[in-house]
Amino acid sequence: MDYNKLVQGILDIGEEMLICGAENFRLEDSLYRMCRSYGFKRYDVFAIPSNIQITVETPEGDIITQVRHIETTDIDFDRLDYLNNLSRYVCQNKPDAEQLLEKFEEVMGRSPQKWYTKYFAAVMGGTGFAVFFGCNFADAAVAAVVSLMIVLVGGWLSKREENLLAYNLILSFFSEVIIIAAVRLGLGSHPERIMIGIVMLLISGLSTTNGIREVLQRDFISGFLNVMNSMLGAAGIAFGTALAMLLLDGVSAEGYVLNHNITIQLISCTIACIGFAFWFKIRGRQVAYSGIGAFFTWGIYVVVYHFWPSNFVATLIASIFVAFYAFIMSRINKAPSTIFLTASVFPLIPGPNLYYMMYGCVSRDYGMAVGETIVLLATCLAIAFGFNIVDILSRTAMKMLKREYHIGKNS
Repeated sequence: MDYNKLVQGILDIGEEMLICGAENFRLEDSLYRMCRSYGFKRYDVFAIPSNIQITVETPEGDIITQVRHIETTDIDFDRLDYLNNLSRYVCQNKPDAEQLLEKFEEVMGRSPQKWYTKYFAAVMGGTGFAVFFGCNFADAAVAAVVSLMIVLVGGWLSKREENLLAYNLILSFFSEVIIIAAVRLGLGSHPERIMIGIVMLLISGLSTTNGIREVLQRDFISGFLNVMNSMLGAAGIAFGTALAMLLLDGVSAEGYVLNHNITIQLISCTIACIGFAFWFKIRGRQVAYSGIGAFFTWGIYVVVYHFWPSNFVATLIASIFVAFYAFIMSRINKAPSTIFLTASVFPLIPGPNLYYMMYGCVSRDYGMAVGETIVLLATCLAIAFGFNIVDILSRTAMKMLKREYHIGKNS
């Protein structure tokens, strides 16, 4: 076999998986499995969000090292699903370099998502969460308009600006200006609630959660990079929104309140998360699974919080559920669990805390800023703990069943 080409093909798959949104430790697991399947004597994989390195020793004793630098990402869970299936195919069939390239090009040549899907996704996500956070009908209409603007301007901007801070700053600035202008024209009445819903389209809170999760798993470099990336995105949102508030002074916050009707909470967050499933380019029945996961995740949070009014405890238990749900669905569908996890967990993501942390800084209410920062970090930590608890239990159960779960160089 042409082992140089094989390593190149394995890296092609790994690079695209990372670009499409694969979790770091799952990516390493897939790469180790593919390397092992070809019978390399030794194989070492190192992956972080911006770099992948593979070194192998062939059966003939030759050493091969290849490196890839990842400049940008573009979440596409449909492609990730097919790339995951391709890695399974490689492990089972061990195709030669030419066949591997042919299979890879088949996956990369799949027809893209329809152009209009992103517009529907944004409206469902932004408007759904606006209603979830207490907006009325007029507010929801403004949220729909701003969501459409984010797709239109964001699509144009993404081709010209790769800096996440600048990208989020520009979009959040325009969003806040439109919202404030609409409210002053009498087209809405809760500007902060509308913006909180819109923030969910830009927020990188899941990166913070995954970063903390990776740090707890001792994957320090990848974890800190994810946390820093999410902080960069959050800073962009904060600066953009703050700039609009300062230019259009007189903005006040009445305090965010979840919709008082729990049924509407459940319906609106389900619709929003189905929108996010489309936003992440999930297709087919997996979209419905995302909505179902979100519905029960928030339902469990509400029930737990009713009997034990602690945001940390309710978030922890709800995140344990959604992680188990994603694990089970990944086994049933033979797909990466992140596909079922990402959209379903969004009702727990602390978007309101990010908004009010920024508002406290702008209004010089530093007590509010510090308090919201603590809640934000505690919520992310609760989600990360929930995910890690499930990961530990799943790994233990798989070992008891004598089945491989995550593997490494010594497996």
